Amino acid sequence: MDRWKNRVAVVTGASAGIGWAIAQALLNSGMIVVGLARRVEKIEQQKATLAANLASRLHAYKCDVNDERDIVAAFKWIDSELKGADVLVNNAGVLKDTLLTAPGNTDKIKDVINTNITGLILCAREAYQSMKRRQVDGHIVNMNSVVGHSVPIGVDTLSTYNVYPATKYAVTAITETLRIELLNDNSKVKVTSISPGAVRTEIFNDPDLIASNIPFLVPEDIANSVVHVISTPKHVEIKELTIKPLGERF
Repeated sequence: MDRWKNRVAVVTGASAGIGWAIAQALLNSGMIVVGLARRVEKIEQQKATLAANLASRLHAYKCDVNDERDIVAAFKWIDSELKGADVLVNNAGVLKDTLLTAPGNTDKIKDVINTNITGLILCAREAYQSMKRRQVDGHIVNMNSVVGHSVPIGVDTLSTYNVYPATKYAVTAITETLRIELLNDNSKVKVTSISPGAVRTEIFNDPDLIASNIPFLVPEDIANSVVHVISTPKHVEIKELTIKPLGERF
């Protein structure tokens, strides 16, 4: 991680769970971190718990990845105040409790699609333009899921995932499409998809799931994997990393 010391990492959805764990791991690795979140006050609260040397390198910026204006403003601020983004971790994601066939669920479905797909694309676009302008060999990490490769069958507690697996399938395709675009642009920016299994976070709030005997990862497991993929030598690109808790059956 030596080459990333004092370089700028942007983490979306950084206020809790996996995003906050990633922000801390990158801070501990010597990076400057910009945490983007709708609940920016939560980042500020947690920043107060950090050691002074870490807190001084953490910047919280209010950004709803559902809103293109927020995204553009955030990266404009990063360019002007911190000289630009070197690493992007596209972590923001939502899951809404509904069925595809449930009446009146349009807003829930749109929110999942806009956050998990459109927001991810726009953040990657703005981060890449920042890297390209400065000729930085950066890294874009897209937080995917095991359900972005195979939809679990026969897992009753996952029945209300509705459009969520489809959005993660999209992340799988988007990541590979982005990789090809960057190759065609003669860029050395790396792109990685990280696909965790079940992680104990706010997104997994189904009481039946929590009470079940399925194994869980913890956010720090994913954060450690982010550090691993961005710390590879310049000639090594991890395209896809799948992480599952031992004993997971889906």
